[in-house]
Amino acid sequence: MSTNDGFIAMPDGVRLFFEKLGTGSTTLVILNGVFYVDDFRYLSSHHTLVSLDLRNRGRSDLLNDPSKLKRGIHQDVDDLENVRQYLGLSRIHLLAHSYTGMTAILYALKYPSHVDRIVQIGPIPPDATKQYPPDLANFDETLREFFGKAQELEKQRQSEAPVEFCKKFWSILRVIYVANPSDADKIKWERCDLQTELNSMKYWLEYLAPSIQGVKLTASDLTAVNSPVLTVHGRKDRSAPYGGARDWATILPNARLLTIDGAAHAPWIEAPEQVLGPIQTFLGGSWPAAAEKVSPRTGSERL
Repeated sequence: MSTNDGFIAMPDGVRLFFEKLGTGSTTLVILNGVFYVDDFRYLSSHHTLVSLDLRNRGRSDLLNDPSKLKRGIHQDVDDLENVRQYLGLSRIHLLAHSYTGMTAILYALKYPSHVDRIVQIGPIPPDATKQYPPDLANFDETLREFFGKAQELEKQRQSEAPVEFCKKFWSILRVIYVANPSDADKIKWERCDLQTELNSMKYWLEYLAPSIQGVKLTASDLTAVNSPVLTVHGRKDRSAPYGGARDWATILPNARLLTIDGAAHAPWIEAPEQVLGPIQTFLGGSWPAAAEKVSPRTGSERL
């Protein structure tokens, strides 16, 4: 397998890290790939994979200049376009988890001619401020326990070395990302060895979250998004409500929803047999059999 990596300089001088695997004729860009590329490496047998660390994340440059951070998710969209141009690609597939599920759609909205297919996994809702009823949002006892433990841990921040604090935080955080607590140790996203990730919560609270909360997408906003979109979502997701996935599948012009009943925010880790094959099928040009069309009138044609 062919592998290479390096940095791509943005117009403002910020460098984004990328890793390129495989030599397939189509290219799949994995957003924030520092966390996920190993899990999706199997796709390199059919596609060239580009694992991209977004601005101020992963192995990309650590930033302190507010002028280079203030646009948040909108800057990520433009950075992705600069990456596409650097790689000399006319069209790309996108695979995006959590908040980057919105990044992928915003990119397809702004640059529709450059996107083939999009896989969203556990995406935040089209309107991140929307409140969902209990059957479409999993605010359970596990989440309540996490918030309590996080408050107690925060009291130790000043007395703990940053790396040790990071490790302790992730020891309680990873539990909320899975439905079955026995799967928690499979979540290996902490990357406490990277300064960007040690500072990621500050970046999230000051820049990314506010930029995301200002986005409120509707069906009329998304008519230009002509790419097929597969939204994969665990019904027990605590981090991104399942109702948001249903909204994406409803308002996007060409989208289907793959629901994973026994999973939370990491469905490909919790139920790989239900997720990995269908993603490969979708990127190959076909809808997975279990993917559903969703409409606001009936909820789902297969209900």
